[in-house]
Amino acid sequence: MGTYLVTQSDLSGSRSTVEVVSSAIAGGIDVVQLREKHASARERYELARELRSMTADADVTFVVNDRVDIAAAVDADGVHLGDDDVPVEVARAQLGDDALVGRSVSTVADATAAAKAGADYLGVGAVFQTSSKETTPEQSEIGVETVAAIADAVSIPVVGIGGITPENAVDVVTAGADGVAVVSAITDASNPERATRTLATAVEAGRERR
Repeated sequence: MGTYLVTQSDLSGSRSTVEVVSSAIAGGIDVVQLREKHASARERYELARELRSMTADADVTFVVNDRVDIAAAVDADGVHLGDDDVPVEVARAQLGDDALVGRSVSTVADATAAAKAGADYLGVGAVFQTSSKETTPEQSEIGVETVAAIADAVSIPVVGIGGITPENAVDVVTAGADGVAVVSAITDASNPERATRTLATAVEAGRERR
């Protein structure tokens, strides 16, 4: 889970989500998460089918944001859940033991609870200021110190998200994150493939520093 792309078409400029994901795959992305919250369920399903095929061919992990039903319908690798979604245990029961179930958290207490409930990995954030997702004050700019505290508190992988760039990704991974998740750093880049490679280099630099 070194480099993790969360899709969002309204930040992709003139490119489609499929084009962005294709470029990210060429750049060596590790995980693709279909978000597209403004799309209808049918639109997300159709897009998920296409992305599932692309990621499977490239041996890239594919998860669906929120929608356990869509994840199951397209045989995604798993689902990523937030505070307003079904509990981790419910998603696990629906998708099976082999599925990945991720959980968004912002505090040590929430992180330990999610791990205890059976989450496979945690999306921790928003680490820095971000405009790609609305966050509550508790979820905003939690900083690398909280990333470090969460990484120390759990034994499952931790992925930093929120305002991540190649410049600050090094600090996030150095603090203890296993990887970083981004939206605009790839989708809004002039060259998403190159942006993905640059991000991967930053993640590796953080691991070496740690």
